Amino acid sequence: MFFDWHYLLFILLPGMALGIWAQVKLSHAYGKYSQVGVDSGMTGAEAAREILDRAGLVNVPVEEIPGRLSDHYDPQKRALFLSSDNFHGQSIAAIGVAAHESGHALQQQAAYGLFNFRMAIVPVTQFASTAYGMIFLIGIIFRSFFPTMITIAILLFAVITLFQLVTLPVEYDASRRAKEQLFRLGLVHEHEREGVSKVLNAAALTYVAALVSAVLQLLYLLSIRGRR
Repeated sequence: MFFDWHYLLFILLPGMALGIWAQVKLSHAYGKYSQVGVDSGMTGAEAAREILDRAGLVNVPVEEIPGRLSDHYDPQKRALFLSSDNFHGQSIAAIGVAAHESGHALQQQAAYGLFNFRMAIVPVTQFASTAYGMIFLIGIIFRSFFPTMITIAILLFAVITLFQLVTLPVEYDASRRAKEQLFRLGLVHEHEREGVSKVLNAAALTYVAALVSAVLQLLYLLSIRGRR
């Protein structure tokens, strides 16, 4: 696999290029709008708290965690975690990211189907991610087992790809809910709409890149199985 030029030219390089492009877009948008304050003067933590409280989610805590863009919602703990910059930040970027993570809490509250499905397949996806590389390596080392191992690897990576496929609409829906709440509650004003959208759209591109890379990898595995 490591000396397969088809993999290098049509899978690895395009996937890496798309991922880098998405990260650059996110860094640019986040960097720009993290320097633009919101008229309300609210911090990301305050905006998230407002959205959650208005939705009746008063028992969902909003906590600070270290790291840059380490923000996430934990559906198991039913808690929202914001990176320090977004927890304390009073910028368009901080408000947008905080609202997006609040959108995931709203999804869980509404029993949004794709959100629940993604939660359900997390354990099997984690297993597939751990086992995939080992199975593929066994197939390479022990050539007599290769047909069986590549089939198992394909099934494992199909699970990973499915997870990425489900994640994309879940993330877009969270952003939709975020923007809806921000403007409905008056946490941002009309002239700030463009900045919020650019930050959230740039973040969504990272999920698009992850899905495309996964699909390319799965197609490559299928091509190997076909050649064998």
